Amino acid sequence: MTAVDTRSAPDAAVWRRPARTRVLWLLVAVLVLAAVMVASLALGSRTVAWSDVWMALTGASDGSLEQAAATKRIPRTLLAVAVGAALGLAGGVMQGVTRNPLADPGILGVNMGASLAVVSAVAFFGLSSATGYIWVAMAGAAVSAAFVYTVGSLGRGGATPLKLALAGAATSAAFTSLVSAVILPRNDIAGSFRLWQIGGVSGASFDRLGQVLPFLLAGCVLSLLSARTLNSLALGDELAAGLGERVALARAVAALGAVVLCGAATAAAGPIGFVGLIVPHTCRLLVGVDHRWLLPFSALLGAVLLTVADVLGRLVARPAEVDVGIVTALVGGPFFIYIVRRQKVRAL
Repeated sequence: MTAVDTRSAPDAAVWRRPARTRVLWLLVAVLVLAAVMVASLALGSRTVAWSDVWMALTGASDGSLEQAAATKRIPRTLLAVAVGAALGLAGGVMQGVTRNPLADPGILGVNMGASLAVVSAVAFFGLSSATGYIWVAMAGAAVSAAFVYTVGSLGRGGATPLKLALAGAATSAAFTSLVSAVILPRNDIAGSFRLWQIGGVSGASFDRLGQVLPFLLAGCVLSLLSARTLNSLALGDELAAGLGERVALARAVAALGAVVLCGAATAAAGPIGFVGLIVPHTCRLLVGVDHRWLLPFSALLGAVLLTVADVLGRLVARPAEVDVGIVTALVGGPFFIYIVRRQKVRAL
């Protein structure tokens, strides 16, 4: 039995998307990403001329405020690209592992679990190491993911998409309240740890980017190596086992990659939601359901989405800014409702 035989007619048509069309969309995605990165350097509370952007990229300096602004935006742009790619890729992996169209690091409470772990470690144990943030965030993400999956598996029918979404939403709301409960009484950390309630990339630096990048690369490698096995898991556990896949191990490796990505991304930028929900669904329309194409495209479009959201957040309230986590929530909330109504929360 082929992959096409097991899917509905619309999905089968997408599965057979020609390679030439996929390559074309790949080129388009790369060009769009390059364009939004340049826009991220030029646009904000202070608009920067293209000549100043070029000087910032080449390392030249004329001492102007515009050129200084462009220089400061370079690590912010790179962090938005890295975190967006991580969240988009993690969302694609999580949807493949759970066969759940509603799976998203934010909706399933994984990001808020990572955020709560870091805030608790700082408030109660004096954690101050940036690398320590990342390890603690990954541990919190793993515990949260396991908890949500366990709760969503209770009762008849096992871990259905609706039960997982409800368990994740309830867990995320509870963790959000706990994060606030930990931060608010602590005046010494309340201001600097607003990041762990909303999520944003405004405090980006090359140091933060360098600390988180190895973890993001490790999670990316694990996730991309799981692409072929996720294709097998999409056929169902029994058929995947019949094709020689070790189902439990395959799920564990893919889930580990997603947890590493979510934990590292949250440690760097806070709990940004809905990127991992919007991006994989969009990518399926462009390149089909083959995870060997879907996952790389999810990373590219995740980077595009988060960078665009960051630019919009700077423009809509100039000279102030709207955190990128708020922008993605405003976009992702209606999209979540649309997916629920369209998919009727059936499994992928």
